[in-house]
Amino acid sequence: MTVPVSLLDTLTLSVIQAALQQACDEMDLAFSRAAFSPVIAEANDRSDGIYSAEDGALIAQGNQGLPVFVGVMQYSTRTVIEMISDGRCLPPQEGDIYIVNDPYLGGTHLMDVRFLMPVYRQGKIFCWLSNTGHWPDIGGAVPGGFSASATAVEQEGLRLPPVKLFKKGVLDAEIFAIISSNIRVADQRIGDVKAQAAALLVGRERLTEILDRYGDETVSEAIGELRRRATEQMRAEIAAIPDGTYRSKAFIDSDGVVDEPLTIALTVEKKSGTLSFDFAGSSKPCAGPMNSVLATTLSSVYLAMRHIFPDVPINAGAFEPLIVQRPEGTFLDARYPRPVSGCAAEVSQRIAEAVFAALVQALPDKVTAAPAGSSGNFALGGHDPARGRDYVMYQISGGGYGGNAGHDGLTNGCSTIGISKSPPVEIMEQAFPVLYRHYALREGSGGAGKHRGGFGLAYEVELLRGEARASFVMDHGRFGPQGVLGGRDGAVNEVTVFRGGEVHVPLHLSKEQDIPLQAGDRVRVGTPGGGGFGDPTERGPDLVRSDVELGYYTEEQAREMFGVNFPPPWGEGGRTA
Repeated sequence: MTVPVSLLDTLTLSVIQAALQQACDEMDLAFSRAAFSPVIAEANDRSDGIYSAEDGALIAQGNQGLPVFVGVMQYSTRTVIEMISDGRCLPPQEGDIYIVNDPYLGGTHLMDVRFLMPVYRQGKIFCWLSNTGHWPDIGGAVPGGFSASATAVEQEGLRLPPVKLFKKGVLDAEIFAIISSNIRVADQRIGDVKAQAAALLVGRERLTEILDRYGDETVSEAIGELRRRATEQMRAEIAAIPDGTYRSKAFIDSDGVVDEPLTIALTVEKKSGTLSFDFAGSSKPCAGPMNSVLATTLSSVYLAMRHIFPDVPINAGAFEPLIVQRPEGTFLDARYPRPVSGCAAEVSQRIAEAVFAALVQALPDKVTAAPAGSSGNFALGGHDPARGRDYVMYQISGGGYGGNAGHDGLTNGCSTIGISKSPPVEIMEQAFPVLYRHYALREGSGGAGKHRGGFGLAYEVELLRGEARASFVMDHGRFGPQGVLGGRDGAVNEVTVFRGGEVHVPLHLSKEQDIPLQAGDRVRVGTPGGGGFGDPTERGPDLVRSDVELGYYTEEQAREMFGVNFPPPWGEGGRTA
C-alpha cells in the first residue's frame, strides 16, 4: 500500500534515506562480487550511485564507494543529460546502458569506466543510476594505462564518448567488439562489463521496490528534503570556521616528462556561510599525465570536506556551500588533449592535502596532518608461458594516515580518495606469475609529532616466469606528506627495481614506464608514512619508548625525530636538553 505524501514525517524521511543508501550499497556489493578483475573484486576500486533525472545531482552513493567518484559521476551524469538534450547523444530507451570514460566529459582517467542507466516510471525517467569501475587496462602505450611519460590523451588508451553499450537490455556486440579490439586481455573484460551492468540492474530492482512502497511523489519529496537538510548541515559545520582567509601549498613530484615539481596553491575564504576555494597561482598545464580535469578537481575538494565533516550526508546538497573557482590556465583544469592518467589517483590527493593544510589552521581539532596521499599505481603486463596467456596486473597500495589532535595516524590505510584496499597477496600470486618476497609495515616512515603519522607499506614482488613490462605512476617521492602545527613530514615514497643484477631507481623517483623485466627481477616499493601532528618534543617518552620497542623506530630515529634519549641499556631515559 502506497504511503500518502502527508506522512513524510521525520521517521519516513529517515527510512527512505536509509533505503536509498542500502540500494547503493547493494549495487557496490553486487559489482565487486561479480567482477572478474582483482582491482574491482578484491580492491573495490568502484562506486555506485543514484542521480537526478533533471540535472544529474547526486541523490545517494554507496558507503563503500570511492569518495572521489562522488563529484565525478554527478558531473558526468549531468553532461550526458545535456548531450542527450542537445542531440549530441542518442536519447535513451528503457533498458539502455551508456558507457563513457572521456575524462573531459566529467571523468577521471581513462581506466575509470562509467556506466549510466535511466530508471523509468510511467514512461518517464525518474532518475539515473551510474557506476564507475577501474578496468585494469584500456589500451594505450603501456599495460594498465598508467603511461608515466604520455604527452597526449591518445597515448593513454581508448577514449569513449557516451554511447549505448546495452540497447534495451542487450549488449551491443559491435560496440563491444570495438572496445575489445583496443584493449589488452580483452577476453577477460566481459566479466567486468556484465558485473558492472548487473550492479545497475540490482539498483533498479531495489529502487523500484522503494518507489512501489512509498510512492513516486513521496520519494521525490524525500529526496528534495534530504538535499535541503544536507545543505543546512554543511552550512552549520562551516559556521564553526572563523571568517577569514586560509592559504596552503602542496606539491607533485613531477609530471613524468619534465623533472620539476608542480605546485598546487590554494586560498580558502570563509565568508557568509560558504567556503570559497581558489587555486590561482598553481602551476600551468603540464606536458605529462599529471593534469587534472575539472570534474576531478571539484570532486577532490568535495572529498576533502567529506573527510573533515564525515557526518554530513553524501548528496548534492552538501556541495552547495562549497564554491570552487574554476582554475583556468592551470594543470587543475585540463583540456583536450592534455594527458590525465595521474589525475584521479595522484593529483586528487594532493588537492585534498592542500585543503587539509589550509583548514587545519582553522579547525585543528577536526583536520589531520597529510596522509600518504598516493594510490601507489604499479602496473605489470606480460605473457605467462606456463598458462599460455597474456595478463595485466594492477597493484594499488596503502600508506600512513596523518596524525591528528586526538591520536596517531592509522598505519597502512587506504588512499585519501576512497576505500580501495591492496588486493590480497594470495590472490595476486594466484592470478599472476609473481611472488611477493616481502610484505610488511614500513618501519620509520611515520612523521614525528605529538601524535605521529601512521606507517606506510613495504613490499617486494618478483617476476617468476616470462617477460614483462613495469610502469609506475605514484607520487610523494620527492616531498613527504606534510606534517602540521610543528609535526614533521612523513617518509617519501621509494621505488627500486632489481634487474639483471643491477639496481635501478626511476629518474622521476615515483614515475616511469615500460621497464623491461625478466624472470627473477624484482620491484621493491616503500609507500609514504603520514605527516606528524604537533611538536614532536611534546610526545610522551613512554610513547616513544613503546614505538621503539615495537620496532616502529630505531633508537637513533627516536633521538633524532623526537628529541628523546634512551641511554643503553634501557633505563628511564629522558629528553635531551
